[in-house]
Amino acid sequence: MKNRRSLLRYAWAAPCSALGLLLAPLCWRHGSAQVVSGVLELALGPAPYRGRLRFHAITLGHVIVGTDPVALAQLRAHEFVHVRQYERWGPLFIPAYLGAGLYQWLRGKNPHRDNYFEIQAREQGDEPRIGASPGPRPD
Repeated sequence: MKNRRSLLRYAWAAPCSALGLLLAPLCWRHGSAQVVSGVLELALGPAPYRGRLRFHAITLGHVIVGTDPVALAQLRAHEFVHVRQYERWGPLFIPAYLGAGLYQWLRGKNPHRDNYFEIQAREQGDEPRIGASPGPRPD
């Protein structure tokens, strides 16, 4: 029964994970990939476009894309909360996340920092800190 539930969570989040897999080619030349607790982590490495990114890590379903392995380790707990959110919301997560950000922006607040999903990830996965000691080791 547990395997069936796990399979359903992967299937429900699969459309979003597919979007994350589209970013995999960015890691082939300079980056790296690893699976941690059933989640594919892609590290971009020292690619030339990396300095223009406005994030250290982003989650798309069961795929987390980070700027480098250190950022992935430091943000793992926070990003895994987003993985669980994708498992709950499935393909509705991206519109819900964007809608929550728009709602905060219309209220004059920060659409990222004040987003319900980010608040939940900070509370449940600890406040992410770049430069802090790395999180748990990969499987």
